[in-house]
Amino acid sequence: MSGEVSATGASPRAPRPGTQKSSSTVTKKGDRGAKEKPATVLPPVGEEEPKNPEEYQCTGALETDFAELCTRSGYTDFPKVVLRPRPHPTSLPSASLSEKPTLDDQRLSGSCSLNSLESKYVFFRPTIQVEQEPEDKSVKEIYIRGWKVEDRILGIFSKCLPPLSQLQAINLWKVGLTDKTLATLIALLPLCSPTLRKVSLEGNPLPEQSYHKLMAQDSRIAHLSLRNNNIDDHGAQLLGQALSTLHNCNRTLISLNLGFNHIGDEGAGYIADGLRLNRSLLWLSLAHNRIQDKGALKLAEVLRPFELTHTEVVERRRLLLEKGTQERLRSPSSSRHGDSKTDREKNQLAGASSVALVDKTDKMQTVKTPKSLGKKKEKSGEVVKKEEKSGSGQSPTQGTPKKEDSTKAGKGKVTIPEQKPIKGKGPKTGSKEKRSILLESEQLVAETTEMVNPLLEPVEHRDGKVFMPGNKVLLHLNLLRNRITEVGLEGFLIVVQYQAQFSKSKSMSKGPVGLLWLSLAKNCFSMQCPMYTMIQELMLPRDPISKAKLREEEAMAFST
Repeated sequence: MSGEVSATGASPRAPRPGTQKSSSTVTKKGDRGAKEKPATVLPPVGEEEPKNPEEYQCTGALETDFAELCTRSGYTDFPKVVLRPRPHPTSLPSASLSEKPTLDDQRLSGSCSLNSLESKYVFFRPTIQVEQEPEDKSVKEIYIRGWKVEDRILGIFSKCLPPLSQLQAINLWKVGLTDKTLATLIALLPLCSPTLRKVSLEGNPLPEQSYHKLMAQDSRIAHLSLRNNNIDDHGAQLLGQALSTLHNCNRTLISLNLGFNHIGDEGAGYIADGLRLNRSLLWLSLAHNRIQDKGALKLAEVLRPFELTHTEVVERRRLLLEKGTQERLRSPSSSRHGDSKTDREKNQLAGASSVALVDKTDKMQTVKTPKSLGKKKEKSGEVVKKEEKSGSGQSPTQGTPKKEDSTKAGKGKVTIPEQKPIKGKGPKTGSKEKRSILLESEQLVAETTEMVNPLLEPVEHRDGKVFMPGNKVLLHLNLLRNRITEVGLEGFLIVVQYQAQFSKSKSMSKGPVGLLWLSLAKNCFSMQCPMYTMIQELMLPRDPISKAKLREEEAMAFST
């Protein structure tokens, strides 16, 4: 009882009814300092939370807004907003100077850090690190590392993050997320600027493994990192279903990092199932997991022609029937993008003879198709029709996917040195080549919002079975440090040989399609294995980074 009395009086904003209790704390000066900290979580402070923070209008200056909202919410000690330390750029100018001042500076800073506890432990204090745009100093990335982010802090973020018009990335590393706080974070993301496309949640294992909710249909996230989260086969199943199912498909996610988790063969199979009908993911890392030959072969299977299941065949026939009926109804029209209701009614009357050719059962199926599917196929119907007329054996992709796949891989492979003037934003942190390819591909995915369903791609019929061309959109696959032997390696050799052969036959297109990177090192086979050597040789001419280096060397040799 005495603890409550002293703590309540420590808060300067305590209600007036507690006057007698506060007077008792004044006499106990020794206890006052020890009892001050819990005041931030007491009910009287919590009662003020809905009132005061709501009155404050955020200005878009994160440091000021966050500090003010924390103070109004009752926090006496809260993390400071600081610029993210950049050790590499600061070391570059010192290298151009003489060595003597550099050594002296190092000794000076070393002696300071040893003698001063303040400087020694300042690195470990909770902070919100930010990166800013060089022109207008607006916040573009947020980094939070090593301190627990609770619901109240997320509530403060929900007020001070939306005004940040240039925010591009949120990175949370070991912040003690729970399934509940993740749901709060997911609800916050749509409130932020449309420029927010990257989310990194590393070192935040969740009991329910609800990371797949970040990949919902309405999600804007293009780059998602979930490293070191203890994701197992169940979590991989949820993520695979979020990539694609028979009726739903994620169309915004471009890169997914699942490295340093506990995904085994079963989980790799679920991810492979997600890649069957997904045509937006370009970059996938499954490095440092527990994938063996069974899972590796499942991943390799979807990257070359694979057999459709019975349910996929049924869905394909339904989509073809729907597309054909819509084309017949739209064919008399001069408009390419659809007509008004009156024009469509006229078209139905004019095309009655052609529609009569369709069976009554087919008519019933067409009527029952969802409106959303019908809308998605309307714009791309004519492109698909032209592609199918050219012959099913002519190309393994059709319509929009064909252009998208080839341009993605082609631009990423051929025009890397010319990316800088086109983008205008300059290189970002990390590999310039990889980032330029991902940014270029992100634009392509954004432009092709009306993507043709992969089930409508031209297929091949063999022995009464239907085979799809396979996923050729995935550019980068990282399987470093798993448990793959030569058995699984052989599956990827077949994939690389098939994709290399296909790119040769399509040399007139803008570039190759399929894998440009394949990382299989540090697995359970010898690096001198003939199959691994063959894969390396086949991948070398496809790797845009090695081609860029060759161009640089040739340019240097020519200039000298």
